[in-house]
Amino acid sequence: MGRLTRTGRWIAAALGLGAGTIAGYTAWTLNAPRRPWPPYTFTPFEVGVPAEEVSFTTSDGVSLAGWWLDSPSSRSVVICCHGHRSNKADMLGIGPGLWRAGHNVLLFDFRGNGDSGNGRQSLAHYEQADLTAALDWVARSHPGKRIAVMAFSMGASTAILTAARDPRIEALVLDSPFATMSGVIAANYRRYRLPGGLLLPVADLVNRVFCGYAFKQVRPVDAMSSLSPRPVLLLHGTKDRIIPYEHARQLAEAAGPGEVELVAFEGADHCGGYFVDRPGYIARVARFLETAPE
Repeated sequence: MGRLTRTGRWIAAALGLGAGTIAGYTAWTLNAPRRPWPPYTFTPFEVGVPAEEVSFTTSDGVSLAGWWLDSPSSRSVVICCHGHRSNKADMLGIGPGLWRAGHNVLLFDFRGNGDSGNGRQSLAHYEQADLTAALDWVARSHPGKRIAVMAFSMGASTAILTAARDPRIEALVLDSPFATMSGVIAANYRRYRLPGGLLLPVADLVNRVFCGYAFKQVRPVDAMSSLSPRPVLLLHGTKDRIIPYEHARQLAEAAGPGEVELVAFEGADHCGGYFVDRPGYIARVARFLETAPE
């Protein structure tokens, strides 16, 4: 009996250590700063678009870098938000595309990415201060413009949470956002056949202790009802392995009947709708922004 008890304790300790290790890795993956090397990226030069380098600072002191694509005759601005561990160079398809369609466009790097400074990173929690700083910069530098947000993945979830409390965002195009932070983490545990029911509360605890916020604080699904009557275009691939298509359904349902235009890209993976038909994707977004009521 004593031997069985000791064996059980060893197994429990091993399981606890394993759960703690995975939870710690989860928190590190979500929140720790990581910069690619070498730090070479494409710029608007590669796509033949004139751009001004701009910078602005968040309320918690992080310096952010951006590119301003100027369209002087336009009364609209589209702020483009990239996804987790991405940067503004990854939006050199949609950004210049919307600029050519007649919009002013601001591409910027979230904290800890691209040319922006480091700060407390997260999955759509601290980044809300970054989008707010971008809104402040546009309102200050180009007053009177109608502001829309075009955002991807984590950036799209950040846009939902920010827009819920900031009416300066007048229209939203959201590509592949998640409905809840806990839901997307659980989905990726299942993807790797890990026991999410066991790991999720441990990962949440580690995240709260070391990163300063809880998973329950990042629930875009709860903010969807606050977006009305602003127009929302929601884009999502049906075969998304990172943020399952079910998240799009949850977000659209939470917004209420008829409040969201949901477009499914059959067979597309995460943020893959753009690559299904690049010109068609840009044209769809531009058409939505042009026809969305003010």
